[in-house]
Amino acid sequence: MTSLPTQRFAWRTPKGKLPLPPGRFGLPIVGESISYLRDPARFMNQRQKQYGTIFKTHLFGRPTIVLIGADATRFLFTNESQRFEMTNTPSFEVLLGANSIGVKTGTAHQILRKQLFQAFEPRALAEYGTTIEDMTRRYLHKWERMGTLTWYCELKKYTLDIACKLFVNVETASDENLEKVYQTWSDGLLSIPIRFPGSKFDRAVRAREQLLALIDEMINQRQQHRNSNQDVLKILLQAQDEEGNRLSLEEVKDNVLGMLVAGHETLTSALTSLCLLLAQHPEVLQAARAEQEQLGLTQPLTQESLKQMTYLEQVLKEVLRMAPPVVRSGSRKVLESCEFGGYLIPQSWDVFYQIQETHQDQNVYAQAQRFDPERFAPDRAENKQKVFSYIPFGGGIRECLGKEFARLEMKVFAALLIREYHWELLPGQNLERVVLPFSRPHDGLKVKFWRRESGRV
Repeated sequence: MTSLPTQRFAWRTPKGKLPLPPGRFGLPIVGESISYLRDPARFMNQRQKQYGTIFKTHLFGRPTIVLIGADATRFLFTNESQRFEMTNTPSFEVLLGANSIGVKTGTAHQILRKQLFQAFEPRALAEYGTTIEDMTRRYLHKWERMGTLTWYCELKKYTLDIACKLFVNVETASDENLEKVYQTWSDGLLSIPIRFPGSKFDRAVRAREQLLALIDEMINQRQQHRNSNQDVLKILLQAQDEEGNRLSLEEVKDNVLGMLVAGHETLTSALTSLCLLLAQHPEVLQAARAEQEQLGLTQPLTQESLKQMTYLEQVLKEVLRMAPPVVRSGSRKVLESCEFGGYLIPQSWDVFYQIQETHQDQNVYAQAQRFDPERFAPDRAENKQKVFSYIPFGGGIRECLGKEFARLEMKVFAALLIREYHWELLPGQNLERVVLPFSRPHDGLKVKFWRRESGRV
């Protein structure tokens, strides 16, 4: 990966005639979509080397400008909703639902965001911690009994179980059909949005209807019987804005469904990357393990005890820098022509920023391709050198609502795993990274897994 050139960027209304960014559109209609989908990393590498950190292309039926680097993300985040508006593929809009925060824009998005955030406030997170720890221990014991496993597949079950338990108080372990229905729905998010009997999109739409029916049933139970369990569904049913307005049932259902994918797929990716990178860097694993032994914390884990794990926090940050679960942002539609870096950003085009390439900027990160948690130590804090140079959860007004939930689950999982277990990579597997729809090792990360003796190496 080449370093990103330092440039002086300006963002303002264009004056006079400005050139379009360099690049090419590719074939008629399909543009460069096939090349991008075949190997997104290679696609971006080649064009970045040829054109720099801003270039034009044609993806998914739209003329598009790709922006890379902290200056680019600052440009987008500070102009969100003024010059840019979130846009999604038709399949996303249908399967997430019209009331989902993922498809809302402008004032409606901001109002909904405030209400949904109540499910991820510190008080709520503190209550989720016990469930996450219990579920983590259950799965660690399961994997210990298995001995060998394909971790990505198992982590998908683990994160889905936690999401279902905390969001709607349902355990997929007791309902295998729920897991299959969810997967059918999730698989359709990147499908061609043409519905005919048996198509992937048609199956996904039907799965969405089944999931919404389940959430409906959960809501009816809550309304008929008092339930002391604190979960996301209960919080959202009670959520109010400053004027006392509550979410409609349709808003609750669409957003609980959206949270399932946000709180499941990306966490699966992040935890798989954590396990792989620690196996590949035993010196980092040993340092993280030494911190756990030095702290000597008693169970159960608490918010306070998790805060003491400062080196582990650095490890998790570096995992998300090296292997962000989502390598690119959602597209933004350009509402008003503007200038960036001396180029015209035309009205009605799409723009998106690249998370992976931004995290590899060697003007910000020393030896950017090296796995080095110490870069996040207070005395180095490389990510603080430039605003928006570290964006695993996006940024601005559309920053991930559940980022603290994700950090909590990752830290609980990592602490218990590192303290009590060993694992090693099985030979003969392809560890090459696949990045669509979410980052993961090609063969799913096959490992041997066993408990440490008496908690010692």
